[in-house]
Amino acid sequence: MQKNTTNTQVMSMTSRDVLTDILRQGAQEMLTMAVENFGGFGRPGLTGAEAIQRVSADVLVEATPTNLTDGEPGKTHIFTAVEKGMDVVSANKGPFVLFYKELGELARKNNCRLHISAATAAALPTLDVARVCLAGTRVLSVEGILNGTTNYVLSRMKEEGCSYDVALKGAQQLGIAETDPSFDVEGKDTASKMVLISNRIFGMSSGIKDIKIEGITKVSLEDISRATRDEKVIKLIGSAELINGKVELNVAPKLLDKEHPLASVNGPEKAISYMTDTMGRITVMGGKSSPVGAAAALLKDLINAHTKSS
Repeated sequence: MQKNTTNTQVMSMTSRDVLTDILRQGAQEMLTMAVENFGGFGRPGLTGAEAIQRVSADVLVEATPTNLTDGEPGKTHIFTAVEKGMDVVSANKGPFVLFYKELGELARKNNCRLHISAATAAALPTLDVARVCLAGTRVLSVEGILNGTTNYVLSRMKEEGCSYDVALKGAQQLGIAETDPSFDVEGKDTASKMVLISNRIFGMSSGIKDIKIEGITKVSLEDISRATRDEKVIKLIGSAELINGKVELNVAPKLLDKEHPLASVNGPEKAISYMTDTMGRITVMGGKSSPVGAAAALLKDLINAHTKSS
């Protein structure tokens, strides 16, 4: 993919072909394909970093699983690409949560860009709204339902009067929750996304250690019933609030009034709500929680990366 304007049409067609292939072959198969089998440059034993070094490309699309321990293997892939001056489009939160400042400085040094909206709630356009639609405003606070699994569990507990364990098992049977759902239900997924969102919006370099995290594992049916009697609803909310010049980050189950714009977001749906100084509150909800939705978000970032470089 070249960065000149003469290839705009080729870029558009190629991007659509990529998405078509993902839909046809299955996102999981595409993501688990061994790099040594890639056409044109694959060979036995080839690593991802070696492949990045060998190919002539302007953009790396990185979609390996999130790892909040050391960021690998995505960390090596992304640092290698940025050191070459390649733009990066990523759905992988780990390297950016752990090394946001370092990657930002390296990207500026090598005159390339980092596109991470697919890592901040995938198909829900969290960063797009903040950076484009709210340009010229001052964002005062951000609240978001950023994880479909936890929202499904809490919604089912409220609607059906079932326990946390029953609701979680139902989410797993539907494929909404992983076999090991700890990353979601303990609030780590929401926290990772909120760190990235707040870093981009407020110009910070926060990490996971800078955010208070409480998941939904201790929310009981009694808590849900009490909230309903009080005409409130419990949601797992990630928040970033500007207070006296500092941004406070938090993830926790929160009691919302029924009039709150996030109170009506149910099932596996997600949403984000910005409070601004001049436009008031702006809320966006939806965004498909699926591999296809994540692939579509990567495609969007890829197209935007090309458009901005043309």
